[in-house]
Amino acid sequence: MQRFSIFGARSISRPFAPLLLVCLSLLGYAATAEEIKSPNGQLTLNFEVQGGVPTYRFSYKGREVIKPSKLGLELKGTTSLQTGFAQTDKQTRSFDETWTPVWGEAKTIRNHYNELAVTLTQAETQRTIRVRFRVFDDGLGFRYEFPRQPKLDYFTIKEERTQFALAGDHKAFWLPGDYDTQEYSTVTSKLSEVRGKMKAAVTGNASQTTFSPTGLQTPLMLKSQDGLYINIHEAALIDYSCMHLELDDKTMTLESHLTPDAVGDKGLIQTPANSPWRTVIVSDKAGDILLSKLVLNLNEPTKFKDVSWIKPVKYVGVWWEMITGKSSWSYTNMDNIKLDSVDYKTVKLNGTHGANNAHVKEYIDFAALHGFDAVLVEGWNTGWEDWFGKHKDYVFDFVTPYPDFDVQELNRYAVSKGVKIIMHHETSGSVRNYERHLEKAFQFMNDNGYNAVKTGYVGDIVPLGHHHYDQWMIDHYNYVLEKAAEHKIMVNGHEAVRPTGLSRTFPNLIGNEAARGTEYESFGGNNADHTTILPFTRLIGGPMDYTPGIFQTKVSAYNPQNNSFVHSTLARQLALYVTMYSPLQMAADLPETYNKHLDAFQFIKDVAVDWDDTKVLEAEPGDYITYARKAKGKSSWFVGSTCDENGRTSKIDLSFLEPGKKYTATIYADAKDAHYEKNPQAYQIRKQTVTRKTKLTQLCAPGGGYAISLVEAGK
Repeated sequence: MQRFSIFGARSISRPFAPLLLVCLSLLGYAATAEEIKSPNGQLTLNFEVQGGVPTYRFSYKGREVIKPSKLGLELKGTTSLQTGFAQTDKQTRSFDETWTPVWGEAKTIRNHYNELAVTLTQAETQRTIRVRFRVFDDGLGFRYEFPRQPKLDYFTIKEERTQFALAGDHKAFWLPGDYDTQEYSTVTSKLSEVRGKMKAAVTGNASQTTFSPTGLQTPLMLKSQDGLYINIHEAALIDYSCMHLELDDKTMTLESHLTPDAVGDKGLIQTPANSPWRTVIVSDKAGDILLSKLVLNLNEPTKFKDVSWIKPVKYVGVWWEMITGKSSWSYTNMDNIKLDSVDYKTVKLNGTHGANNAHVKEYIDFAALHGFDAVLVEGWNTGWEDWFGKHKDYVFDFVTPYPDFDVQELNRYAVSKGVKIIMHHETSGSVRNYERHLEKAFQFMNDNGYNAVKTGYVGDIVPLGHHHYDQWMIDHYNYVLEKAAEHKIMVNGHEAVRPTGLSRTFPNLIGNEAARGTEYESFGGNNADHTTILPFTRLIGGPMDYTPGIFQTKVSAYNPQNNSFVHSTLARQLALYVTMYSPLQMAADLPETYNKHLDAFQFIKDVAVDWDDTKVLEAEPGDYITYARKAKGKSSWFVGSTCDENGRTSKIDLSFLEPGKKYTATIYADAKDAHYEKNPQAYQIRKQTVTRKTKLTQLCAPGGGYAISLVEAGK
């Protein structure tokens, strides 16, 4: 029987230890503080129960990152898990492994941390919880664990009360807290300015539910006045509600704020259970934030025994022409459609339907000619006439094509060209309807040669009252991934919850939207600094299907009634294939436009979508980012740089190249007079021989950037 001593007392047997510690807590004794450090010794986590309240603090190289902050959960209808605790056990361990992702930014990933697991017992209820901390060289992850026990079996979360007490009024890159969308422009301001800027930050969306004048979303990127870069997010979001952050702008303390369900509850829990990990990534170098794999490492390894069917994809699609208004998703201009009572063979066509046989074959031909893997086709199925805003239950059936879309013939044609077609499942937020049809829809995909699907959740969730990020919807998104895996289908989820590293567990999750993407360039435009921020925020949890590659930046060229323009130069559109990491990359513009710029289009053809290594050459959130990435299984490297509306001169060295070898650098850059508003299509292409000793100086125009392919000489 294990024994230990406390406060110099005679040793006692472990079964009586919890009772003694609880009694000591009630008598006012303070528990001994626990401390663990990162493997490199630069980060320190301290834990302590103060007056029955669990607290933690976190520092980096002796500098405060998180000041003493409270932990706990408020429960509904019963004693909350916030106070009255004593520490009754602790366990520590070190862990070090290297694992190989199915796809990713690096060939291998090191998962190295020191761990502290503290068991807490609440005297009043005799309930036990555990807080598990993992300290990595790049940050901290911690979660609540609820062991199976007689007095804590089922419970309802009223609110999680995890605090992040910041050490100052940091510069923040933030989005308004919202239960239904992340599709906002990022605001850059001090935390103390959030309240005053919130009203203007909340712009219109198809479904939105803001909750506070100081509510913020994660990942939240911060920069302290003394130069620390801090990122707060969550990892492994499973069977739990998505976390937002509520800012106390007097104390600069952030507190967790969970998304409520249809009746206002924040989570229905049955033990044993765990919360998602709460994550804090920190460094004095901005590039370290971008390179962090902490969120991925806090997710469980995949249980898929066969992953051979999961492959990165470069694709084109019948999409941008509909986003711009050049063509339509719908087959007719009818309204008030009921799927089970409309005979589409007898209705009048609108003449603008994009997903027709002849047009889709043109895209298949273009994809085959230029070596693309797939073609996305939206608007192929019946129901698009009144799909949006009606809160319909039976809005799509996901298997019935319009008369001008021959599934079998198009599949045959695509196969003959060595190209796949990507399925599109827009749910219009009608989740019960999608789950009702899901098995049949996935089998339809198997039967007709589809191996990837783009899902969509535009509009309010049906059943009404639920939110895109509540526990019920989190369970739905993960259920779709599991069912898709049974059918060997890859998923690209749009309007779903922001990713939390689950692509490690479900590597068939090859893409997500969950942010303001390229489509908004047709809805008024994204800020010029947008793509200098997203890698520090949205992409921390996983890749984004940003859909870059727009060469015709004036939307009116496709739709004279739309005066929006893409807030980017053409050269920067190329750079995004490197800076906006995704194993699923779209050449989003129309073939007719690419045919006018085949010299620039060559970079999109050449650039890889899977990588062996990634370097950050220069970075500052909101200003600029320059990446270098090595193609999977090849000697070639690709460089991409994006900058804000001010423009800059980028200076990089190529010391990441292999010693003793020469490379042909093809540089796709802004012309001297390029400007994202005034002259976006001005670009130049040049070639030169380089080695690892070469240093390059390159202009980035306002709203611009550059892309470089580096191919080993002779290959």
